Amino acid sequence: MSDDQMLTAPGTQTRRALLAGAGAVGTAVVLAACGSDEETSPTSGGGPTSGGPTSGGPGATSSDPGVSASAGEAIARTTDIPVGGGEIFASKGVVVTQPHAGQFKGFSPICTHQGCPVSRIEGDTIICTCHNSRFSIVDGSVKMGPATRPLPPKNIKVTGDQISLA
Repeated sequence: MSDDQMLTAPGTQTRRALLAGAGAVGTAVVLAACGSDEETSPTSGGGPTSGGPTSGGPGATSSDPGVSASAGEAIARTTDIPVGGGEIFASKGVVVTQPHAGQFKGFSPICTHQGCPVSRIEGDTIICTCHNSRFSIVDGSVKMGPATRPLPPKNIKVTGDQISLA
């Protein structure tokens, strides 16, 4: 006797019907996770749509991307930021890069595609592993989508060997 032919108690479903319903819900969740970058962005008030990695090896430090450092609060020392690379300070709400010796840049740690936190820096590229968007450490511009907008800049200042939000 097949699952569909089995007698079921009132209010219950066959295993096949239950699995078919679960498959439809799973498909809807997957489709919702990869919308356009206009659907949820840091400027539209939406938060991350994925719990993508918030740390990812060298060049990544993190915690809650929604918390920002206060203006003037030290974020890092200049020696913490590799030339031609950068560091993610998600708990401070900033990515700090050093494209060229002595030149420091600040960017939002939130990907402009779906609002996930960026998770690592490899060489001259800031990477969001939620959907593999890649950004330049020089100006935050998109190197590879699905993101279509650059990472917003963050004003930082360097005083001696200390880097802080301006």
